[in-house]
Amino acid sequence: MQLCFGYFSLSVIIGIMIKWFLAHGMHSISFLVYSSAGASLLIVPVVIALRWYRLESNRRITWMGMDLPSELLYIIPSGICCAVILPATTLMFTLPITVMTAMTIMRGSVIVIGRVVDEIQIRQGILKKKVHWAANVAVLFALCAIGVHLYVGWLDGQSTTNVVGREGSSDGAFDFVRNPAALTICLSYIFAYGVRIYLMNYFKNTRGKTVKLDNKGFFAIEQFTVAVTLVLVTAVLVTLPLDNHQISLVRVAITTPLPYWSGAVLAGMTVGISVFFSVGLFMFKGRTATFSVLVNRLTSLVGGTTATLIFWLCFSGRAVETADWIALLFVCGAIALLTIAEQQEAIELRAAEQSQSEAAIPSTRARQLRHVEARSSEAVDSS
Repeated sequence: MQLCFGYFSLSVIIGIMIKWFLAHGMHSISFLVYSSAGASLLIVPVVIALRWYRLESNRRITWMGMDLPSELLYIIPSGICCAVILPATTLMFTLPITVMTAMTIMRGSVIVIGRVVDEIQIRQGILKKKVHWAANVAVLFALCAIGVHLYVGWLDGQSTTNVVGREGSSDGAFDFVRNPAALTICLSYIFAYGVRIYLMNYFKNTRGKTVKLDNKGFFAIEQFTVAVTLVLVTAVLVTLPLDNHQISLVRVAITTPLPYWSGAVLAGMTVGISVFFSVGLFMFKGRTATFSVLVNRLTSLVGGTTATLIFWLCFSGRAVETADWIALLFVCGAIALLTIAEQQEAIELRAAEQSQSEAAIPSTRARQLRHVEARSSEAVDSS
């Protein structure tokens, strides 16, 4: 609940700040450049100062004379995927697609990915838990909430087509599927998130019995990789003479700082703080990917709706529409079902911990008996 409240509060603040900057003329690509810089400037020094990079590993490996945790072999790819997700999220809003449809596709795809990852890892024998019926039904409720937005987007596209009198209007909800660049961005987002969620849960579900779940170590190494990847890719894109509108916007944002750029960097630091809560929800101990992803995405969805409501009331922004309220009802139903699933998860977790403690009692007694026997033999030798 602490992670949810923190992520929700920051999602509201971030949603309002994004709407404010875009309403004052800053392009979403420019905001991406400044906010990404702000997030890295906050996250990297914090994890270094707290020494979270000291990962407790299942197995150590030697590479070029260095003793390293074997988990680097998949945490670094997870960080590269995260570095793909960040710009793809912003680029989704620049596609020939409504903002509502873009957010719907992103949230819906991630929720489905969480359930698919659980099924894969159960079949692989990595995940020893089952997905409870309540969590499965909650997935359906969440998809219904997303379906409301997709249906409204489809109606908007139909009405626009009728008014304009031609098919394939740029305002249609799904016209991006006929745009190769747009489809590439969308599929890259879905693929990167799928790999990242799989690797997160692989790390969580393969800890040895004597190795604690070191989420802080995973987070630190992943975010180091994100920062390095973004810097290298940005440097290459800005340096190469590429004739592309989005790349030109990145180049201008770096070489000629725009008005409010410092505020966008500070907004990025708020995004950086939210990442701590977001990853904490994704990797919460003892929970399936279905449950963790649902909690994360539903928290984000409620935060986005709240931000829209506050921006409408305080800054004369877009009003919360009927579809948003209907979707919110489905979200409330999903949250109620997740409450049932959490109760079931908690019961199973306590039972597993109790069985582990009971199994440890005989070994403890055996050690005590061996200690007493050793002391007795020492006393006999002395006499």
